Amino acid sequence: MDYGYGGNYYGGSKKRSGILIFLLLVVIAVIVFSFVKKSGHRGAVAGIREPIQKETKGYINSKVDGYDIHIEYKYEYDIEALVVSTHDYSGGGIGDKLSPKDVALAWGKVAEYNKKIDFNWSQSGRWVNWHVDNVDVLEPVGGIDGVARQCSNNHLIPSDTRTKKAVKKIKKGDHIRIKGYLVYIDGSKSDGSTFYWNSSTSRDDDGDGACEVIYVTSVEWLK
Repeated sequence: MDYGYGGNYYGGSKKRSGILIFLLLVVIAVIVFSFVKKSGHRGAVAGIREPIQKETKGYINSKVDGYDIHIEYKYEYDIEALVVSTHDYSGGGIGDKLSPKDVALAWGKVAEYNKKIDFNWSQSGRWVNWHVDNVDVLEPVGGIDGVARQCSNNHLIPSDTRTKKAVKKIKKGDHIRIKGYLVYIDGSKSDGSTFYWNSSTSRDDDGDGACEVIYVTSVEWLK
């Protein structure tokens, strides 16, 4: 009887252990799922071409946050890239309402070596930053100048509700293609307040004013 009781007790211990293991696995699965949901699965992508832009003309007028907004198309823009960082903006100002998300994009050798080189990408205040511990590791991508030519920070302005939903889904690690226009934006309010953004149209610039301002018409996820 004692042995039998002990056997039953042992079995109960196994049962409780099994439940604990199951609950632990569930917690791990939730954590993994949350990480995958927040981040794409690509650390690096080889063979991504340079962005394509073609001079164009056109404009739209809109009203946002009390501003009369004039959006002038400068270039048609078609960029395939690896998303190396994203930052959502929801401060409530005109800039955040026009562009709720910035994405840092990489192509060429920077996208190819993104996993081998720890760039430490980060974004804040409508800027993208990166740093490495030793600049020698940048040789495969063409040094500091090579990084500057093969990555960009992008203010994304959705053209409609459908595009806005797509923009919000973009995650670090995604391999995407964005189409739209590089634009100049001029806004004014009746109280005299003004706002403007002017997109970079060069891949060789850096610093203040080097961000691409994209009026987004489509977002496509690539394999």
